[in-house]
Amino acid sequence: MSKKYRSLAKRVAAVCEGTLLAREWVSAPSNAKTPEQFAATILAAAQKQPLKIEVLDEKELKRRKFGAILAVAAGSQSKPRMIVLEHAPRGAQKKVILVGKGVTFDSGGLNLKSSAAITGMKSDMAGAAAVAATLITAARLKTKLHIVGALPIVENMPSGRATRPGDIIRSYAGKTIEIGNTDAEGRLILIDAMAYAVQKYKPDILIDLATLTGACVVALGEKIAGVFSPDEPLAEAIVKSGEKTHGRCWRMPLPEDYKELLKSEFADINNMPSSRSGGAITAALFLSEFSGETRWAHIDIAGPAYSEKGNVYCRAGGTGFGVRLLTDLLEKL
Repeated sequence: MSKKYRSLAKRVAAVCEGTLLAREWVSAPSNAKTPEQFAATILAAAQKQPLKIEVLDEKELKRRKFGAILAVAAGSQSKPRMIVLEHAPRGAQKKVILVGKGVTFDSGGLNLKSSAAITGMKSDMAGAAAVAATLITAARLKTKLHIVGALPIVENMPSGRATRPGDIIRSYAGKTIEIGNTDAEGRLILIDAMAYAVQKYKPDILIDLATLTGACVVALGEKIAGVFSPDEPLAEAIVKSGEKTHGRCWRMPLPEDYKELLKSEFADINNMPSSRSGGAITAALFLSEFSGETRWAHIDIAGPAYSEKGNVYCRAGGTGFGVRLLTDLLEKL
């Protein structure tokens, strides 16, 4: 019996430390985690583990034509980054890509958020924090899967250089996007990272984690994440891992006909739907256009990523949501 549970303490410690790391990143104020600063902090933590690390700065993002990431970052004096962390054990049978939204502060851009909505936007990088912490945890635990974490990191700010509503941009995948609303920025940085990861790594599974929509909070409240996927076994596995780790999730619908709401008269797709209803669904459908043929799931953590008040589980601030869930999931895939 003692042999069976010998590694349990090490595993628990690694998962708890990963969760606490994500919490600290999310709770940090935005003036202490500009894209450059946040990228450097992730890099410092990741370098302590046997992870392969790639950092793309603004110059490299321009050279490789990450048009959607650059469009979101255009209004900020802080420069964007994309970090790729790779855990590649020998003999791995599956390759999983995790993509995390990393908006270190979201003002809404020129579609400026209201005073109430802008409060707490330091937490809009919780997806990137959870994915980075999960990769660090996976490396510590010597997880057998080949795992890649792609972290697009930007600040969304208004200025004379900012992307405007009505602008048309070209994404990394080559598709053109009409900007219907500059506050629908998370989906833009995610699609560039997703398309890059799919093209370069050709994964078996792609999962993105993001504080993506207020609509998901309206639907599920502040303690439950929404899971969107056309892949029933993958969605079910995520929900079950959430049940086990108390990272509660609920599967949401992904109706194909709702894609009509994303049509543009001037580009391949609009980043903002023509209807205010079903915002979490249309955001997920927008992402689905850039997942290729890969098995894909989107987890909207806008509700549970941050807690305004402390409780018995954690104090006020970042909750580290996603680290325990993803760590458990990766052991089952």
